[in-house]
Amino acid sequence: MKKSITILFLSFLYFLGFSQNPIWDTYYEKSGCTETPRYDETIKYCKQLVDYSPLIHYDIFGKSPQGRDIPALIIDKNKNFTPETVRNSGNAVVLIQACVHPGEPDGKDAGLMLIRDLVINNKYPGLLDHLTILFIPIFNVDGHERFGPYNRINQDGPKEMGWRVTAQNLNLNRDYMKADAPEMKAWLKLFNRWLPDFTVDCHVTDGADYQYVLTYGLELYGNMDAKLTAWTKDVYLQSVEKKMEEAKLPMFPYVSFREWHDPRSGLVVNVAPPMLCGGYCAIQNRPCLLIETHMLKDYKTRVEATYELLKQTALLLNKEYKSLIKLTKEADRNTVSETFRNKYFPVAFRESFADSTQVSFKGVQYEAVKSDLSGGLWFQYDKTKPETFMITMFNHPVVEDSVLLPAAYILPPEWISIIELLGIHSIDYKILKAPTKIKITAYRFKNPKWSEKPYESRHRLEVNYDATEEERMFPAGSVVVKTDQRSAKVIAHFFEPKAFDSFISWGFMDAIFEQKEYGETYVLEVLARKMLAENLDLKNEFEEKMKNEPEFAKDSWGILNWFYSKSPYWDRAVNKYPVGKIVSSEVLQSLPVE
Repeated sequence: MKKSITILFLSFLYFLGFSQNPIWDTYYEKSGCTETPRYDETIKYCKQLVDYSPLIHYDIFGKSPQGRDIPALIIDKNKNFTPETVRNSGNAVVLIQACVHPGEPDGKDAGLMLIRDLVINNKYPGLLDHLTILFIPIFNVDGHERFGPYNRINQDGPKEMGWRVTAQNLNLNRDYMKADAPEMKAWLKLFNRWLPDFTVDCHVTDGADYQYVLTYGLELYGNMDAKLTAWTKDVYLQSVEKKMEEAKLPMFPYVSFREWHDPRSGLVVNVAPPMLCGGYCAIQNRPCLLIETHMLKDYKTRVEATYELLKQTALLLNKEYKSLIKLTKEADRNTVSETFRNKYFPVAFRESFADSTQVSFKGVQYEAVKSDLSGGLWFQYDKTKPETFMITMFNHPVVEDSVLLPAAYILPPEWISIIELLGIHSIDYKILKAPTKIKITAYRFKNPKWSEKPYESRHRLEVNYDATEEERMFPAGSVVVKTDQRSAKVIAHFFEPKAFDSFISWGFMDAIFEQKEYGETYVLEVLARKMLAENLDLKNEFEEKMKNEPEFAKDSWGILNWFYSKSPYWDRAVNKYPVGKIVSSEVLQSLPVE
């Protein structure tokens, strides 16, 4: 009863014309634009909006390890709140997510105000005519509640904020492919159900001091469909940059200096790997805008800048919805096509300093002095003295590795965690019904190198390999992943070892590098002498190795184990990639699958 009275009262105020009534002020606004709400207060305001407006739906798309619901708001003028009904309506879908890093809550407060202004204050009429908004106010809900004033040492406000990582100490913005976090597993299911046409990922940057309130990231350098890339650059960016300039909020590409903190060293641009939101969206044939407000600007200034860019993005998408939807559909069809599989597909990029562009950069005067405390360079910025620099931007990253996609990849059934992850990413696969010998391209790894320290709970792995053609017996239950599906780029990034976010590079298959059987030294001493006496080529190889590898020559166990590795007793599965590449379509079609 109390809830109904409140709704009636709010409705009464609205129909009287009090569309700007303070009852709809957000927690952030009530604080004088210096504070951000906690989780419960945020959910309360979201539900208040939902209770008032039939155009908003409250959805819970996951639960955190500490048991908190992960909410999303769906805003649609025609009350279409499912992916199917929205797609049938012809609307474009924009996903706006905030608090991936809860210490950077600008997007949460800006997003809540924008939704309020759309559905309560009736601002921007027509903006929802062809656009459906999917808004995640807090993605990292557990990290959000590790609340305090000392969580962001580089940042000017709000007074208190959440913590960067989840309760499991995982950075969600490094988890889009491997999906170790339950929160990310839930997000991937949401994303792949909705396949938003455009995503906005809201953050606050670290780094140097400069004049810009807001910098941005867009995937424009080769990891997204060419036509979508051109639209993002020539239609979206060109329009939004102009509007932000008119609002006296000039934008600049995400700032990454060649020598950190030092603008004169030049700016470096690279392609985002799929572990990041922008990189993941790109290989899903969907543009993503990374918003990075400047941490040294006060909270009110940052939130207002985020609000303006969210608004301008929504206005543009509502206007250009047909062309964007057309391009995403074309990109999906192209990814499914045989033409796509007949071209080399890039799975790894690197920075390049071979080509560059001169750009104007709105910085501030600074000097680098040698610290008498640390002995390092101490960059001292003077924000009272703005200065525009002409600096070099290295914005031509190059492809480091590329592959021809096979007709399919095949994975034995024992790799359960990988098969589960394929499902989480909505990747289709078939099951081999009977044991079958299959002609494949196979990889055997060499020189594996693990990182010394863990990164996102895993030890990263770099490998080289030799590729060979062979026939291999795969057991019933093996998973056959065809590449003629819209998620083919995701599939390639998973299965190609040179890809930054492959299963191999994240350590999903570390066990294949372990030697499980050993020979006793007194047995190997006899075996080694017999092998040397019977095999002249082996003898020459051994002598060359002893001569050229001093550490090996001093390692008695290593010497004997080397002979073991050359013997028929050696485990031929060590360093052998369990995944096979089925190159031939004819071979693929002949497989007994279901």
